[in-house]
Amino acid sequence: MTSLRDLSRSVRSATSRVLGTVWGRRVRIGAGVVLVALVGATVGTMLLAQTHIDVGPFRAEMSISPSFTGGTEIDIPPLGSLHLDSHDGPIHLKVNLGSLDQNRTEALIDDPTALTVTGKRAVDEVTAGVLRLGLRALGAALAGAMLLAAVIFRDFRRIAWAGVTALAVTGGSLGLAIGTVRRDSIAEPRYEGLLVNAPAVVGDARRIADNYGRYADQLQQLVSNVSRIYTTVSSLPVYAPEANTTRILHVSDLHLNPSSWGLIRTVVKQWNIDAVIDTGDIVDWGSSPETSYVSAIGQIGVPYIYVRGNHDSTAIQAAVARQHNAKVLDNSIITVDGVTIAGIGDPEFTPDKSETPPAADGSTQSPLLVSGDRLATTIRGSETKVNVALVHDPAMAPPLSGVVPLVLAGHKHQRQVSMLPAPTPAPTAAATIGASAPPSASAAATQAPVPTRLMVQGSTGGAGLRGLEHEQPTPLTLSVLYFDEHHDLKAYDDIQLGGTGQSNVTVQRNVIGGPQPTTSSTIGRATSPAVSTSPR
Repeated sequence: MTSLRDLSRSVRSATSRVLGTVWGRRVRIGAGVVLVALVGATVGTMLLAQTHIDVGPFRAEMSISPSFTGGTEIDIPPLGSLHLDSHDGPIHLKVNLGSLDQNRTEALIDDPTALTVTGKRAVDEVTAGVLRLGLRALGAALAGAMLLAAVIFRDFRRIAWAGVTALAVTGGSLGLAIGTVRRDSIAEPRYEGLLVNAPAVVGDARRIADNYGRYADQLQQLVSNVSRIYTTVSSLPVYAPEANTTRILHVSDLHLNPSSWGLIRTVVKQWNIDAVIDTGDIVDWGSSPETSYVSAIGQIGVPYIYVRGNHDSTAIQAAVARQHNAKVLDNSIITVDGVTIAGIGDPEFTPDKSETPPAADGSTQSPLLVSGDRLATTIRGSETKVNVALVHDPAMAPPLSGVVPLVLAGHKHQRQVSMLPAPTPAPTAAATIGASAPPSASAAATQAPVPTRLMVQGSTGGAGLRGLEHEQPTPLTLSVLYFDEHHDLKAYDDIQLGGTGQSNVTVQRNVIGGPQPTTSSTIGRATSPAVSTSPR
């Protein structure tokens, strides 16, 4: 203990001697100057780094603030806000479109063609505003740092060094933001606000996907969209899709939540949906009294394609099939608006069990995989190319890898998107049984496997009553899928509403062709995400 105390005294003594030297004193002063410069630059930037620009009919306010994540936020009150992953930190750009110029607004109403001119000028106006804002940020940082240094040091040289430090840090931050700009980020905005306004603010996904990477055109489209919202006297406009674009709404796991039907009808109307896909668990127990719940399907007004979940009995499946606009898929195929869809129901009925029961025939192979194999065989034997496969449990999806480009599922009560692992080479069924295989199946078997994307929906019903078992209610989720004229998935909007008792809405635009999701390694019924409601 004595030696430790002596060592401690020796260290303190050496430190005091170093700090007491000329170089030690300079280091302390330099550190103080840097600290004062950073604090002053931050305060000055937050208070003074603001500017106003004219963008279309708007008097927009632009500001920047320190941030670890960067990005851009565009506030459009009272409609909501767009969040863009436009650049990396340490600067966050905020644009507020909350003020309208009366004269310019009236001019747009009187002359609709002026919207086109407004969109074309938007790029130059925003660029000039950002440059002006950057200069103001440099000036604000310099003024804040030098003013704070003058108050603390009262030494001209130290004040000057604080100013130089503030300019260097602020200039470097602006340079980093400029160097990491992602011009295509406007193609994938995250929308927060009123659900009814989302399609009009975000725009048409097909048009944005086709123009992916063309920053100027996308910015013009965004300005024109918002201008129309503010200048249209009657109802808010919703962009009609291109003639060859198909919009399909993916829902799953409604679990008897009556509010789900109103939500689905709203999205069908506002997004101009062509068809709805339901990947099962529409009820909780599969009982006869629950059959009346599915009668709301007939009020949706578009085709409703359904596969049975593990909570849905055959009686529920029959009740769905009785709805005039419903189509039940159980190892069968249907074509809707040019998109060919195959599906199969969950082979198990386990409304009161959380784990998969053993197979009735004593087989060790999972009945989920067996059903997935059955659907894959049906797809291979189809004379028409199948674009989408439907299952309830993602554990049924592995046999579909390489067979179909897109698999939709549910069951997990948590949204997940992944690429299925490529199938391992194996002797084909056609090669095994020889000439008895139909020609179409043999031809399909010899084709190169296609990459398969697995999209697992959360719970459009907020997991029903199970959604209230945790501290935070399970959110209601659903997705709008956009298919082009070749019936390939081009983009999708993920819509999420706060669970029961909450009202927040988030819409996330995702364009196919950006960064690919990673392959999931947690496909299986026994696996339940810790943060989601466990499916039972």
